[in-house]
Amino acid sequence: MNKAKREEIFRRLRAANPNPTTELEYASPFELLIAVILSAQATDKGVNKATAKLFPAANTPQAIHALGEEGLKDYIKTIGLFNSKAKNIIETCRILSEKHASQVPQDRAALEALPGVGRKTANVILNTAFRHPTMAVDTHIFRVANRTGIAPGKNVLEVEKALLKNVPKEYLLDAHHWLILHGRYTCVARSPKCGQCIIADLCDYKEKTA
Repeated sequence: MNKAKREEIFRRLRAANPNPTTELEYASPFELLIAVILSAQATDKGVNKATAKLFPAANTPQAIHALGEEGLKDYIKTIGLFNSKAKNIIETCRILSEKHASQVPQDRAALEALPGVGRKTANVILNTAFRHPTMAVDTHIFRVANRTGIAPGKNVLEVEKALLKNVPKEYLLDAHHWLILHGRYTCVARSPKCGQCIIADLCDYKEKTA
């Protein structure tokens, strides 16, 4: 795919959705961090349902840590892998309180040192909470990047690097959200909705649906 095509793809995505953001509901970088940790192998809708009860009761590292693992589990037990997530979140809250003055750090190394936080989660926090031009590649973005030809790669890291290199700079801050939403609602895994896709004529996918 050439530069002009990529430029037009993101121009159209921006025109259709000028201010894209995550579908996770949060009111602070810390709330976003907890929501993203909870979202692994879970839907944003399911996470929002749990955090709608959790955050009014506890939305700081100290408050969630004070709940303890068992107390936290009562709020997140509807979410997959809630046992391991509760353990990671309680430990993350302890580290934030003791090492970071209860603030979410703005650098990758410190974020990835937190339990339950990998490269993808760190990228979400850096991009969404702190507006760094990063790219969090999940299954949706991996699929869209490869299927369309925007940024092909054999693994998540390859796709991340290709996107950072190939997405026009003026679109980089919001590209993560446009691509994830496109993959979630239009360029879906089994039967992509090519007939209603606003970038179908620019896409390299050879097996387009009607």
